[in-house]
Amino acid sequence: MDTQYYKKKLEDELKLLTKELKTVGRINPDNPNDWEATGNPETNQDDDHSDLNDNADDQEEFRERNAILTDLEIRFNNVKNALKKIDEDNYGICKECGEDIEKERLEANPAAETCIKHKK
Repeated sequence: MDTQYYKKKLEDELKLLTKELKTVGRINPDNPNDWEATGNPETNQDDDHSDLNDNADDQEEFRERNAILTDLEIRFNNVKNALKKIDEDNYGICKECGEDIEKERLEANPAAETCIKHKK
């Protein structure tokens, strides 16, 4: 298997995911391995002149950003794990059965952890 080919694909995807994550969040200053959504829904809560509708809109936007961030962060971590497996020379091995993951599966999802048979 040409792991360098998949490494390049994964590194490119990691760059894209990082760019997308930055549009909805930032790295948590207290935990550099974690991302947090930006746009705190509490920003205008203490303002006596704040509009309740604006506050509701802010909270809804924050929830949406947080949901998007969560999905992106899961993918980001999967890609990082796949890159780590390449470095450890155990990339492309199904975590369920220990068999090689099909090339077609890795082409579609280079961060796949299981073969087609064990796909969730």
